[in-house]
Amino acid sequence: MTITLKKPAKSARKAKGDGHLRRAEILEAAERIFIAEGYEGATIRKIADEVGVSSTALYMHFRDKAEILMEICEQSIRSLLTINTEIAARPVDPVARVRLMLEAYMRFALDNPNAYLIVFCATPREIVGEKKDLVTDLGELCFERFKGVVAEIAASGRLRTGTVESAAQTLWAAVHGLAALLIARPDFNWSPQDELERVMLDGLLYGLVID
Repeated sequence: MTITLKKPAKSARKAKGDGHLRRAEILEAAERIFIAEGYEGATIRKIADEVGVSSTALYMHFRDKAEILMEICEQSIRSLLTINTEIAARPVDPVARVRLMLEAYMRFALDNPNAYLIVFCATPREIVGEKKDLVTDLGELCFERFKGVVAEIAASGRLRTGTVESAAQTLWAAVHGLAALLIARPDFNWSPQDELERVMLDGLLYGLVID
């Protein structure tokens, strides 16, 4: 399966008085430009041109590109937190829940490649102050949800090696690595995505969990 970043044609300039511009449209355009141009290369004018509005109209929704980046990061991590929280609460075996959470992480990354590269594959230095603390706290809470289910496996005496912390970090790092490579190297001769995901999760979980 080949994964490519979405790069639709630029929108035609919206006529003055067309109505409210959806913030989501700006965020989607900004994601594409941040990936293609880098944060420094992205400008409000480029983002506005991509959306098809004036820079003045864009400033009605965001005060600067740093605020746009902050919102992309926050929305992405909140989305992943919602997914993890829902799966963690399911009344099924913890090993099955861990697998579901890792599969959901992969699906989230590959369905949202632009946001994933920005949030999880780069250091957003422009996130500062209270917003930085919020994004950090959300990320830590997201991982804690996942680690809590790994802890259930350990509590039942089924963790073959390592600690709850090291096992959870290893699982997360492995899935992150595969997702990042699939996104960043789409031209590599990858095996089918479903097969790669299955082989990786089988190897990880059979190695860490005692049946």
